[in-house]
Amino acid sequence: MSIRGKAHIAGAFEHPCRLALGKTTPELHAEVARGALADAGLGMAEVDGFFCGGDAPGLGGVDMAEYLGLKLKHIDSTETGGSSYINHVNHAAQAIAAGHCHVALITLAGRLVADMKEGLAPPSYWPDDTPGRGFEAPYRATTVAMYAMAARRHMHEYGTTGEQLAWIKVAASHHAQHNEFAKLRKVVTVEEVIASPMVADPLHRLDCCVMTDGGGALVLVSAEVASSLERTTVKVLGTGETVKHLDGGRVDLTFTGARVSGPAAFAEAGVAPADIQYASVYDSFTITVLETLEDLGFCEKGEGGRFVADGNLISGVGALPLNTDGGGLCNNHPANRGGITKVIEAVRQIRGEAHPEVQVPGCTLALAHATGGSLGSRMGSATVILGSADA
Repeated sequence: MSIRGKAHIAGAFEHPCRLALGKTTPELHAEVARGALADAGLGMAEVDGFFCGGDAPGLGGVDMAEYLGLKLKHIDSTETGGSSYINHVNHAAQAIAAGHCHVALITLAGRLVADMKEGLAPPSYWPDDTPGRGFEAPYRATTVAMYAMAARRHMHEYGTTGEQLAWIKVAASHHAQHNEFAKLRKVVTVEEVIASPMVADPLHRLDCCVMTDGGGALVLVSAEVASSLERTTVKVLGTGETVKHLDGGRVDLTFTGARVSGPAAFAEAGVAPADIQYASVYDSFTITVLETLEDLGFCEKGEGGRFVADGNLISGVGALPLNTDGGGLCNNHPANRGGITKVIEAVRQIRGEAHPEVQVPGCTLALAHATGGSLGSRMGSATVILGSADA
């Protein structure tokens, strides 16, 4: 069943908080929910579908439905890490197209940084029942080390350089300077990225995303509901999702799940990479962006380094404006899973509501993509293509 044009994003809200001392996770969920609903011109009583990921406390959607006072006909708590929330856009659009709900609320919220400041241990990357634990945990692989392994392999195969990766951070910083809520607003140079401390060879500190609290929310509605709203809505045109893993030892670290999710989204939307005017791509690390852009078809495999160099991702300068809010590298990465913020900025761009210095003129077609998990082991990948009302 194609969902093209059958669901609209009517509300989007990004929490301005980057450190949530004094707030609970449910409070943050409630605040972003109210923000997105207010943006849409709707109320909590009109929500009949709810979508959340593993950041929601307790029984996830069940406990949050009670906390928010929701009366639901449909619920989904799909968990694929940072890609969960683009999966939720897909699943909400499917549910709306099938008539299972008419107003779908998606929320993400967390206070990981506040927890650590208050002395609480972060959740373990290796729960005792993780299938790969016995093979990988003894080597004490850290998140950044797993991404560094993928980066080093890409460099070996294709001649990608640290300077090329650094351009991704440079682009993010050029955009973040205009975002009053961005955690890092200082514009940096390629030389400054390379000079920053090495964290896991070949990734430097400035190749790594920020850690923040806060969150975001989206409201999806049926075409009928959209037509009754005063708010400008954004159409969901195409989606794709997949899981890439180690395949029993047949490992290729040079590509991501976007190789599958991207073509599926483009096919459903009936557009090609060359048609995209703006892209939001999950940027946990600079290598995440580079590999994803290749796999989405914006350049050939192995050409990502050359594609991102020389400011090609900077709005007003390059061919593909990317992460114009500053992305996870500079702006916001709530609860270590920022997929929802990718959709929020894409919505802003299509509505013409991004900061004037980064707004893509006449933007009518945008892509958002997120990765959950690790490039070095297993990941969820999800892609959505969004369009204006007449797309």
